[in-house]
Amino acid sequence: MLRIGDYIFSLDLVQKKFACDLPACLGNCCRYGDAGAPLEEDEVKILEKIIDKINPYLREEGRIAISQQGTSVRDFEGEMVTPLINGQECAYTIMEGNILKCAIEKAWSEGKTGFRKPLSCHLFPVRIRKYENFTAVNVEQWPVCFPGREKGRKEGKYVYEFLEDALRRAFGEDVYTQICEAAKLMRNQDDRKGIYNSK
Repeated sequence: MLRIGDYIFSLDLVQKKFACDLPACLGNCCRYGDAGAPLEEDEVKILEKIIDKINPYLREEGRIAISQQGTSVRDFEGEMVTPLINGQECAYTIMEGNILKCAIEKAWSEGKTGFRKPLSCHLFPVRIRKYENFTAVNVEQWPVCFPGREKGRKEGKYVYEFLEDALRRAFGEDVYTQICEAAKLMRNQDDRKGIYNSK
């Protein structure tokens, strides 16, 4: 593991390779799972405020799902998540050809809102789980992301490199710099079983 302050990062972050391959995976991370995308407390409030700016980008079935369920819902574990369309894909998904993409991010890319998308979506396949004394940061190994792992290997890109913007957003510049330094140190030492504690 890689420990930086109160964060404990899985070594997969710096050892595994990944680069999202939308033409191959078709954005199915937005469709499969036990529930919608996890939302931070502030993101629940943000979605309530900006839904009118997102609405023009949504599919009709997405608008219906949100009108019936709300801009966010509570899942079976009591956590706030995005609503789903008929228990399947996220209500905020749009179709570009046969690829699922995000209406929230589409609105952001066109300057309609300053909110890019939920942090959990931006970070995927990385997932954050908060505990009493630390925050665990792990890399999910979903079958749907197999094309991304293959593309990452071909391009020689590590998870932390592909997710640079998302990791900076989640943990800040200083922590991301330390992740990079730790990755370089571990590659130089070829030490993949130890514990790295950043000062």
